[in-house]
Amino acid sequence: MSEEEKQTVEDQNTEDQNVAENNTINEEGNIEAEVKIELTAEERYVELNDKYIRIHAEFDNYRKRTNKEKIDIIGNANAGILKDMLPVMDDFDRAIKNNLTSEDIDGVKEGFNLIYNKFKTVLEGKGLKPMNSNGEVFDVEIHEAIANVPAPTKKQKGKVIDAVEKGYYLNDKVIRFAKVVVGQ
Repeated sequence: MSEEEKQTVEDQNTEDQNVAENNTINEEGNIEAEVKIELTAEERYVELNDKYIRIHAEFDNYRKRTNKEKIDIIGNANAGILKDMLPVMDDFDRAIKNNLTSEDIDGVKEGFNLIYNKFKTVLEGKGLKPMNSNGEVFDVEIHEAIANVPAPTKKQKGKVIDAVEKGYYLNDKVIRFAKVVVGQ
């Protein structure tokens, strides 16, 4: 057998194997050939374009859904802190009603100090911490200079002399810069 004939036999065997792999046997025992239809370029384009449009629509729906969830989370976060503040509001209402008829100034002062401490406790429980700026080195990351004054001593040069408005941290992030007077 020549090389050409050997090659033809090998090609035929390979083709028979491929046909056998693509065939299935039905219930009567007959062999059914699976027919693979090649798609034209236009049909392939339509199929891929349809997939693209569906994926794009799914992503757009996902984006809208996550944006709505973010808005809901933010709204619910505010509800939690407001719920914790309601007892403080109730205390203020009672204090205002009581102060209309009260003659005891020391009692009024004590009542407002109690309400202030309760308010402060609620805010600290939510992660709010006040800054301690007096005597600290001026830092533009946490301070806002509203005035420069001559430093009373050389040690106070470049340091905060007075905090006009306290700054606050929320979970170690600055949420309000301290307004300070800096010594020059």
